[in-house]
Amino acid sequence: MELFRKPAGVVTRWQSFENIKGEKGKGGFRNNGAKGHPSDYIQPGHTLILSDIKGQGIIRRIWATINHYNSPDVLRGLKLQMFWDHCETPAVSVPFGDFFGAVLGKKTAYENEFFADPEGRSFVCTIPMPFRKAAKISLVNETDRNIRIFYDVDYTLGDYLSDDSCYFHAWWNRQNKTKLGQDFEILPKIKGKGRFLGCYIGVNENPIYNGNWFGEGEFKVYLDGDEDLPTLVGTGTEDYIGSAWSQGAFVGRYSGCLIADNENHQFSFYRFHVKDPIYFDTDCRVTLQQLGGATRDRIEEMIAKGVRLEIVSVDCQERGVINLYEQEIPDWRYWATEEGNWCNFYREDDVCAVAYFYLDTPDNCLGDIQPVLERIKDM
Repeated sequence: MELFRKPAGVVTRWQSFENIKGEKGKGGFRNNGAKGHPSDYIQPGHTLILSDIKGQGIIRRIWATINHYNSPDVLRGLKLQMFWDHCETPAVSVPFGDFFGAVLGKKTAYENEFFADPEGRSFVCTIPMPFRKAAKISLVNETDRNIRIFYDVDYTLGDYLSDDSCYFHAWWNRQNKTKLGQDFEILPKIKGKGRFLGCYIGVNENPIYNGNWFGEGEFKVYLDGDEDLPTLVGTGTEDYIGSAWSQGAFVGRYSGCLIADNENHQFSFYRFHVKDPIYFDTDCRVTLQQLGGATRDRIEEMIAKGVRLEIVSVDCQERGVINLYEQEIPDWRYWATEEGNWCNFYREDDVCAVAYFYLDTPDNCLGDIQPVLERIKDM
């Protein structure tokens, strides 16, 4: 949109505790206008309606901060929900912290295309979220703490929305321990027309792998009827976010790695498909392969300790890459004749992800997120 244009009939509104309904000329009425109601509390077990909007428009920005902003159990225990056009099921049902990029319950200062945390103490989202009849945002306190929150939801009313304008959705998934040889589901199969916008991914490495590289898995997108094989496939986890040969911490506009903690075996990273849109017409499913890699000597050490893994390929110094499933002799030791030969193997880690997408309906049929005890386990 050109910054110097004023669209006809479009008005700007903010909703916060200072103007809970976003009404014209009614902001800051408490305490004679002297900061009378900037924050409030959510008791344990209670739900707070952050925003309840009627009409057609677009949510432009969400900002918030809470008193326990650095507590992992709070960031996972608060549940953020969004509903469009009076739909009874949420289009967004995600842990509060994960939605804003704190996918491991850890905050760090950063800014990318859609999210920001200027000094590590706040939560900002600028993804545009259109609605035709109504919009509602709620925060459910599933923790045992009294949460103090400051927030505002900034939006416009009267915006023109074409027939192909889709609704914003987000879905969260965590596997405390992935299954050997089974891809982690970033987004289950959804039906309809839309666009996969991107994701945050968090990995707590399984300590049994002794810090060996976790990120050989390929990112896959199953589009419009794909079954066994996807249409879109990457080449490795760090490759997906634009890095290479392992990954360290960095922040980019469309991709980055917010946590690369080798000592504590934790990684969190993201990618947004803005310049490279991923569209679908009938259905979409997104996964991440659970593959790691190590040299032969390290593989031998893990096998001797009884570590669960399954070797799928060997990068031989003298023979090139050998795909074991394609060989008449699938014995990895036959091919990995040197200590330095690299082996890719299936492994099991604690993986979570937030998927962001647009869909042509306000209901994605994915249901609610996992119970709070499953969300905060081992954090």
